[in-house]
Amino acid sequence: MNNLTNAEFASFQRFIYAAAGINLSVGKKAMVVGRLTRRLQVLGLDSFAAYSRLLESGADREEVQTAIDLLTTNETYFFREPKHFELLRSLAANAASASQSMRVWSAACSSGEEPYSIAMVLADRLGHTGWDVFGTDISYRVLRRARTAHYPLSRAKLIPPAYLKRFCLRGTGEHDGTMLVERSLRTRVNFAQVNLNRDLPQIGSFDIIFLRNVLIYFDPATKRDVVSRVLTRLKNGGYFCIGHSESLNDIDDTLEQIAPSIYRKPPPDGSR
Repeated sequence: MNNLTNAEFASFQRFIYAAAGINLSVGKKAMVVGRLTRRLQVLGLDSFAAYSRLLESGADREEVQTAIDLLTTNETYFFREPKHFELLRSLAANAASASQSMRVWSAACSSGEEPYSIAMVLADRLGHTGWDVFGTDISYRVLRRARTAHYPLSRAKLIPPAYLKRFCLRGTGEHDGTMLVERSLRTRVNFAQVNLNRDLPQIGSFDIIFLRNVLIYFDPATKRDVVSRVLTRLKNGGYFCIGHSESLNDIDDTLEQIAPSIYRKPPPDGSR
């Protein structure tokens, strides 16, 4: 099998940019080799150029989605960036006091750790009614894992002990070393495949939207388009959380920043 040439790498850069708006830097070349080599073997192809031509033809839509799954980065873990969950706890407590419901969207949910973390907080503050969590991702592969709600126990390190005991089941026997989010919680989290670079489906509006550690993969124009599109689903007065390494500078000027990586969509009356 040939090595990945610069021209072949450029073809995969164009492919994933067109499909998902993601910019693959030169430093990702080794990642591309590592993730796509197995596909060439499975398909009996003798070069990355042949695989690129297959994707560009669009003839095999299932393979196109497989390539998208492999080339999108999906690093996540439970209770990532604790300040966002402090905000969520506060807002959920306020909603409980006012007998209000809450809807939260994890817009790039990867393998599900983020939406299940959100669900634990909402269940703790609001009980098992009056809230729902919606998780979306471009990758079918990670969504399949998210729906199982089954994870290595090593990924539970940042789950508060009380939540771990209340909302997770420790595996035994052949499942030793794993954990399963308990049924009453996972049935309240819905997942769907959504490409943020396309028109959004009819998913309603949300009190809080998490779009974390995704914008760093987009160029400025794509960032503006994605943020604008996602914010159409945020309620007036709702909150928008991005990654701590990300910024909305020169991306959006309609939101009020209330803390690092936390923004609010102003209510119609301008109240705070």
